[in-house]
Amino acid sequence: MKRAPAARAGLAAMAVLAVLTAGGCREDGAGLPVASPSGQASEPASPTPSAERSGPRTLVDAPEAGGLDKLTGDGALTDVPVDPGEMRDGMTLVTGNYGEPDGQGAPVLFEGVDHVPEDTNERREHLFRGMLEHIRWDPELGHPEAQPVEPGPLGGSVECLLASLSEDGNVICGWADEGTAAVALFENSTPADAGKLFVEMRGDLER
Repeated sequence: MKRAPAARAGLAAMAVLAVLTAGGCREDGAGLPVASPSGQASEPASPTPSAERSGPRTLVDAPEAGGLDKLTGDGALTDVPVDPGEMRDGMTLVTGNYGEPDGQGAPVLFEGVDHVPEDTNERREHLFRGMLEHIRWDPELGHPEAQPVEPGPLGGSVECLLASLSEDGNVICGWADEGTAAVALFENSTPADAGKLFVEMRGDLER
């Protein structure tokens, strides 16, 4: 027996309603953005941590960074070696000498700021210049060129420059991301070795 067109349409509508009810009216099963409570679309969860996290990060005065201890006593910093630039309310300045637990080798000088109000690349450039002045780099020798380094899981931009006329010597590395900028001085190193250690240190100094 054939059903009337109106009856067939009614049954089809009920079937669609049942499917929507069972699915909770969500379309995220296909990997599409899901509406958040704020009404903005958010990306589906990734199985691996994202390289870029939303929102400003902060710097911490870590007792250990990249396997190096923050030096105390005679090895501790007694002042701020590099002009950090304009400091406003809510910003944090972190400085420190970090060295091998056994005290061998030259310490790594670190300085960074968070909640930077301007372009963090500009603040990093300011810190780069300050660190070059700190090591008394002669401008007549030219301006060392910064080379990009793989930034690691925290993303942003990481660069290192060799302030030496040989293939090793003083290396200055710096990072810049959404709200922080920092630099570090590695003595008797190479850009490759310093860059790797700098990224490891960053994982302990930035949250």
